Amino acid sequence: MALTRNVLSVEGLTKTYGERLLFKDLTFGVQEGERVALVARNGSGKSTLLRAICGNEPADSGRVVFGSGVRHGHLRQELELLPDATILDTLYIGDSPAVHALRNYERVLAEGSEGDALQRACDAMDATQAWNFEARAREILGQLNLHQLDRTVGKLSGGEKRRVALAQVLLEAPDFIVLDEPTNHLDLDMISWLEQRLASMGTTILMVTHDRYFLENVCDRILELDDHTLHSYQGNFSYFLEKREERRANALAVQERARTHMKRELEWVRATPSARTTKSKSRLDRFEDIKAAAAKRLQEDPLHLTIIPERLGSKIVELHKIKRGFDGRILVEGFTHHFKRGERIGIVGRNGTGKSTLLNMILGQDMPDAGKVVVGETVVFGHYTQEGGSFNEDWKVIDAVRDIADWIPLKGGAKLTAAQLLERFLFPHAMHHQHVRLLSGGERKRLHLLRILMRNPNFLVMDEPTNDLDIFTLSVLEEFLMDFSGCLVVVSHDRYFMDKLVDHVWVLGESGQTTVRDYPGNYSQYRAQRSEEVKRAQAEAAATKVASTSPQATSIKGDYSARLSYKERLEYEGLEARIAELEKRRDGLSTQLQTELNHENMRKLGEELGAVTSDLDAAEMRWLELSERA
Repeated sequence: MALTRNVLSVEGLTKTYGERLLFKDLTFGVQEGERVALVARNGSGKSTLLRAICGNEPADSGRVVFGSGVRHGHLRQELELLPDATILDTLYIGDSPAVHALRNYERVLAEGSEGDALQRACDAMDATQAWNFEARAREILGQLNLHQLDRTVGKLSGGEKRRVALAQVLLEAPDFIVLDEPTNHLDLDMISWLEQRLASMGTTILMVTHDRYFLENVCDRILELDDHTLHSYQGNFSYFLEKREERRANALAVQERARTHMKRELEWVRATPSARTTKSKSRLDRFEDIKAAAAKRLQEDPLHLTIIPERLGSKIVELHKIKRGFDGRILVEGFTHHFKRGERIGIVGRNGTGKSTLLNMILGQDMPDAGKVVVGETVVFGHYTQEGGSFNEDWKVIDAVRDIADWIPLKGGAKLTAAQLLERFLFPHAMHHQHVRLLSGGERKRLHLLRILMRNPNFLVMDEPTNDLDIFTLSVLEEFLMDFSGCLVVVSHDRYFMDKLVDHVWVLGESGQTTVRDYPGNYSQYRAQRSEEVKRAQAEAAATKVASTSPQATSIKGDYSARLSYKERLEYEGLEARIAELEKRRDGLSTQLQTELNHENMRKLGEELGAVTSDLDAAEMRWLELSERA
């Protein structure tokens, strides 16, 4: 069996911010080919640890060692892209061998060098497959729904910038990729593509992600940072949950024994206080250790709170044949829906299909171009936005919640105070009087969520609530929302979250349509139903094709709304010949490049090869798209 090399060694890493200890004496390694996830609560230092590993932020002590010759790439939460560079140019700023080869080749040509220098530059282009670098770049950007590649980074949205940075890391294809929340700002199709891409690359990965299906499908090892200590689990997310529960059960048993022991030792310590100086110093030291072990907070109480929201009347929210367009493109048209009490709807669709616009129309913050939205008098909206709330940076954490209300009512006449709600959402008492400006990004999102819940809404509208929340907070939020008796509308790319909470799914932009498709069931059930629809359509199309060639066929029945138009049919039939022609041209250019000695001709051939490869990729993608409907 071939031995795998160690690509990363972390030894004794410690980091504090002021008096706050994030992690202490962390020691672990990552083997070649491993796909490792780091999980921890918000504010535990996950992103800080990744930055320290990549050399972007110094640790207080310890060291990080990469294996010999290991190239690493880092997708950070804080992006550092040049605002004046175009999307495509940004990918040429990377640190991959192909980019180095391209820069060197262009420098050699600019200097007019010939002979060995130019030959070496061409050899490097061959070795790194740099001739078709742009074609590969366009393919990745296309999958991430980035098409107008001459736009400058400064004019992109936050989500688009994030996807450009992800494309840059993927295109560099380093030996070791460090990813901080790679699924943020990706729609569900993009996440599925990214899962397959990472699995096929065979690259060593260390990532932080809250996407539990992503953890399940991509990772083979999980590191949990808990109480400043690292625990390793050799398996996927399901295995991690099982073994973590066992570890915590063992820890609780140890704690219970420590408490029993502490009671006996406490009696001994209290006995004859005047003689304490003569007592065994080692036994007193042991008592302090036992006391610390007994005092650890290990129990994580699930959030089963039956909050009583404001009463909903018979009229809640009604959408009457609403239509909305943007930049000359229709997003939603002719959509009608009357909300019922307790309804739970998940909204999905590719980026740019109008999910947030639909939410804003429901909330009355955006007016439809046609139709109307009627909101009942008893509706109290709670709106969780992607951007998060705005806070007074000088507030204490508890002040930010009390600014909304001091308490919310529970079933049976009880009340839940602001401090108790903070505790339930994993803000320990020690953090209640910490300044808001010291919170991490995930902790700020959690605080924004609490301020919304303290308003005691009866209609929750949540736009990507899972971004930047750790998996433990997500579990708490899910428990809360499962007990929530009001209406819930949620846009989320977290498949696990959607599966647990929604009872039907609205799909926007399906097959380029402006209608909103309503699928009963959760997200996985929608995907299964959609898959069956595609299979039936393909089988029906195949049967139609056979029937149309049969002389006995006199009529063909079925729904033609999703089938190819006459123009598309001609395009589809001509694509196979075009693909064959492009493949032949590509192979011919590759052969010419291998035998061509004139360097100027080699440059022209390389440029032509890149263009042909790009055209071939586009033709193949178009053929696949049409073949699904043919």
